[in-house]
Amino acid sequence: MSEVQYRAGEGILLFMIHGQGIDHRLLLALEPALEQCGIFERIYIDLPGMGSCPALDGEGSLQEYAQWLEARIAGIAAGRKFALLGNSMGGLLAQHIADRFPGRILGLALLASVVYPQQAQRSLPARQIAHTDEHLFSKLDAQDAIAYKEMSVVQTEENWLAFQRFALPGIRSANLRALARLGKRYVLEPLPVHGTRVEDFPTLILCGTLDHICGFDDQLALLRRYQQAAYQVIKRAGHNLHLDAPQQVHQALLDWAQKVAGYAGQPH
Repeated sequence: MSEVQYRAGEGILLFMIHGQGIDHRLLLALEPALEQCGIFERIYIDLPGMGSCPALDGEGSLQEYAQWLEARIAGIAAGRKFALLGNSMGGLLAQHIADRFPGRILGLALLASVVYPQQAQRSLPARQIAHTDEHLFSKLDAQDAIAYKEMSVVQTEENWLAFQRFALPGIRSANLRALARLGKRYVLEPLPVHGTRVEDFPTLILCGTLDHICGFDDQLALLRRYQQAAYQVIKRAGHNLHLDAPQQVHQALLDWAQKVAGYAGQPH
C-alpha cells in the first residue's frame, strides 16, 4: 500500500500521522525515542497528496481525509488494538480516529496538534523567534530559506540540518493542488474537542510556547475528554517542537510509552 511508507519495531501498533504539507519523514525524527521505548510497531503513513500517496479523487476535504485514514487504519489493524501519534493536522485526525474506534485505543500522543481547523477560532501567540543566525540564511537556497523561516523559531545550524533532513523532502514533494483543495474545505464534523465520551487511555499533549500555527491554549480543552492526559508546554519551541526541543520530546514519549505499556496489560 503506497500510503504506508515505513514500518519498524514489534509490539503495539502505533500509527504515525503527519500534518499538512509535509509527509511521514517529519516524524522519523522521533525514531530514536520510539525505538528506545521498545514496545511499538511503528507504522508511518503518508496522507493523500503528500509524500508518495496519490491525491484523493473527490473534493479533497478534511472530512474525506478523515474517512480515508479511518479505512486505511481499519484495514491495517485488522481488529487489533492500537495507539496513535499525530502531529499538527495529524493530531486532529488522530483524535478523530480515537473516537471512531472506541475500546481499541491503547494510547494517544498529540504533538503541536490542531484542535480547531479554522484559523479564526484558534488562540495563538504572536510570532516570535527564539534565536536566529543570519549567516545561516545567507548560505541557503532562496526557496529553502523561505520554507525554513516560515516554520522555524530556533534558527541554528543544527536545527536547519534537522529541518533539511526531516521536513524539507515532504515540503518539496507535496501536491500543491491537493493542498489547495484541502485548504478550501478544511472542516471536520463533529470536532473531537466537542465529543462527550471521556477516555481513560494514556494521552500525551505536547505544545510549544512559540507555536504560531496551533498555539498551546486550545489544547487545554482536550483535557476534559482525556482524563489520563499529560499536558506539557515546552519553552522556546515552535510548531516543529520535536526538532526544536528533541530531548524534552524524547523524554515525554518515553514516559508516555511506559503508561501505554501498563494500560495495554490491564483488562479493558
